[in-house]
Amino acid sequence: MRKYFGTDGIRGEANKELTVDIALRLGYAIGHYLRKKNPNKKLKVIMGTDTRISGYMLRSALFAGMTSMGVDIDFVGVIPTPGVSYLTRKLSADAGIMISASHNPAKDNGIKIFASNGYKLPDEVELELENLMDRFEEISKECMPGDKVGKFKYADNEYYLYRDYMISTVKGDFSGMKIILDTANGAAYRIARQVFLALGAEIVVINDAPNGTNINVKCGSTHPEILAKVVTGYEADLGLAYDGDADRLMAVDKNGNVIDGDKIIAILAKEMKSKGELNDNRVVTTVMSNMGFENYLDKNGIGLIRANVGDRYVLEKMKVNGLNIGGEQSGHIILLDYNTTGDGVLTSLKLVEALRDSEKSLDEHVVDIRDWPQVLINIKVSNDKKNLWNKNKKIMDIIQKKEEEMSGMGRVLVRTSGTEPIVRVMVEGKNQEMVDSVAIEISEVVKKELS
Repeated sequence: MRKYFGTDGIRGEANKELTVDIALRLGYAIGHYLRKKNPNKKLKVIMGTDTRISGYMLRSALFAGMTSMGVDIDFVGVIPTPGVSYLTRKLSADAGIMISASHNPAKDNGIKIFASNGYKLPDEVELELENLMDRFEEISKECMPGDKVGKFKYADNEYYLYRDYMISTVKGDFSGMKIILDTANGAAYRIARQVFLALGAEIVVINDAPNGTNINVKCGSTHPEILAKVVTGYEADLGLAYDGDADRLMAVDKNGNVIDGDKIIAILAKEMKSKGELNDNRVVTTVMSNMGFENYLDKNGIGLIRANVGDRYVLEKMKVNGLNIGGEQSGHIILLDYNTTGDGVLTSLKLVEALRDSEKSLDEHVVDIRDWPQVLINIKVSNDKKNLWNKNKKIMDIIQKKEEEMSGMGRVLVRTSGTEPIVRVMVEGKNQEMVDSVAIEISEVVKKELS
């Protein structure tokens, strides 16, 4: 059982669950681990952050722990999570650290760690770091002498390496296209504007004035409603919405319809297939992906592999099967030809490039994707109870009963969030009334049993 790490780094309410003490001990642990792994090497870590006010506090604690162990820190400032991943690999750093809680509220924060190859840490390394964190008093005695501690520097020039790389992934430009960008007052607030302007698009940017507490507040990929209104009001070609750390993308077509991650994957995969760039003509998505989406892919000669929810599980399936595109309905899309983790800015660039090359609008691309009705209900429960749903007889009985009643015309998926105290109940089927009824019945039992 993990003590600190969840499915995507260490995450929790800043100063309550994710404290300065935890960040400091993690800094010591990372430094100790890297020194033992590379005893004779001058160590360097790339670090970035989103726009949360608590990022200043947490980064200071991490800096203190790592530099005391002799690690140099290149702090690149506000940058998307995938930017840290890219720079870690590009600059041959020993690790990369992103301070962000992604799409979570501003009061939360998180710490994501990348290995030197740009991939997120494997489970065994996270468990080793947890062990070192609990041996804090012991390993802190191995700090470097005062004249040999690590250095900290602001490395804004490294941010521009990532920005320029993003621009270089596009062939040609986007002149003649009108695009609305919603940067969620988060990590994309600089780079999204810069890359689309550099590529010649006509843009309007909203929610690009971060103040430390407005990240993800009624904006971005989790709240695209305002973006939809701006797109139709400006008669733009499309809108693009990122989340707090810009590793996710949701889109809006010219009519104000929200286009989720599954549909974006479908557009990209179909375009890649037409150019002979889709490995094995297959993609990876999750168990949450709609059956209508799967049917569309099949009709276009594209196979689908389903993974458990979570980008690490999608990536695992991609690597095992040698595939180069995968992602989640939430808009976390991995394009392995370009980066080792989900990248919202990269995905948005490739999406616009696909629209330009196909000479089709976003709504024209998705018109033939017929989703089955799907309902997702999030039920707040305490963290200590959220993983007990599948051990509760009444919950399991109601799920089995409802699946039998749907008799192959629908499915039920219940799972816990890896980052929040939530149990998610998803029901999908061909009949909306049936789907609504089943989802409500199961959710009521979950609430009663886990409250």
